[in-house]
Amino acid sequence: MKPFVNHTGIAVPFMRNDVDTDQIIPKQFLKKIERSGFGKHLFHDWRFLDEEGLKQNPDFILNQNPYDKGSILIGGKNFGCGSSREHAPWALEDFGFRCIIAPSFADIFYNNCFKNGMLPVILKDSEVTKLNKILEENPGMEMEIDLPNQKIHAGEVIIAFDIDSFRKECLINGWDDIGLSLRYENEIDDFEKRYSEKHPYLQSMIS
Repeated sequence: MKPFVNHTGIAVPFMRNDVDTDQIIPKQFLKKIERSGFGKHLFHDWRFLDEEGLKQNPDFILNQNPYDKGSILIGGKNFGCGSSREHAPWALEDFGFRCIIAPSFADIFYNNCFKNGMLPVILKDSEVTKLNKILEENPGMEMEIDLPNQKIHAGEVIIAFDIDSFRKECLINGWDDIGLSLRYENEIDDFEKRYSEKHPYLQSMIS
């Protein structure tokens, strides 16, 4: 998993409440088991005027320059509600987003973001509104996300945010669930060796 330490990128004002996972990545595109390739289908029903995804909707913000290169999304309440599909953060990450900021998230989506190297940040309604206003006054501006110091820099405005210390450590080090296990690879190998020596009959049963 790609580590998240400091990130600077174009922020996209996307103040819609109750954006669900079927809007993020519609069900007809959930035909692959690998994580890549979902970004082109992100927000399909809003981004495109046809089912094939060939005709862009010019009014949708992610089809507008420079927001089509955005990597920080400022969302509304209850972002990522709906189903538990992990494809939703896959699509956002594949499109280029590294951080989602919102007043609240659906629990499963929130947890899935961390497992896929994205930082979901929960701020007060007033703070999200403030960031959105700054972006409206400065279209295409870049924001900086400083995870070690837990601060968002939007021009001269600095907003602090809270995050669980364990999740913070995992993001900074790029540890997903498999990465966490591999930290103990030597201990696991030692245990398997000792166990095999103590129970050699198990090896013959497996082979």
